[in-house]
Amino acid sequence: MAKNKYHDSGPTQRQLRVGELIRRTLAEVLARGDIHDPDLNRMSITVGEVRTSPDLKIATAYVLPLGGKGKEEVVKLLARHKGELRHIIGKKAGLKFTPDLRFQLDQTFDQMDETRRMLSQDAVRRDLEE
Repeated sequence: MAKNKYHDSGPTQRQLRVGELIRRTLAEVLARGDIHDPDLNRMSITVGEVRTSPDLKIATAYVLPLGGKGKEEVVKLLARHKGELRHIIGKKAGLKFTPDLRFQLDQTFDQMDETRRMLSQDAVRRDLEE
């Protein structure tokens, strides 16, 4: 039985390349304040990763406001301006087709903190030392 080329193998080189191009461009656009929204321009936003769908029609950006304050607000503001962001990214990145943008909170830092907390527990440290 043939494997589906989109499953069980992770993202393709093309998906990774387009995702990173969008991530860098989005981070630059947000850092420079190119969006016409004073609330959004006041925030420092980290774009940790951008994942694209196998057909490159959807790009999900994982974002986090610096310091972690206003998490829900930043996702709403970005979603409100996704059309403008898509247009700017398409022009700056030189993409033939710019994916539809989606935004989610980047949970990576929370997961690292939780892992650090678990590894510092006495019972876990004892198990690791054995």
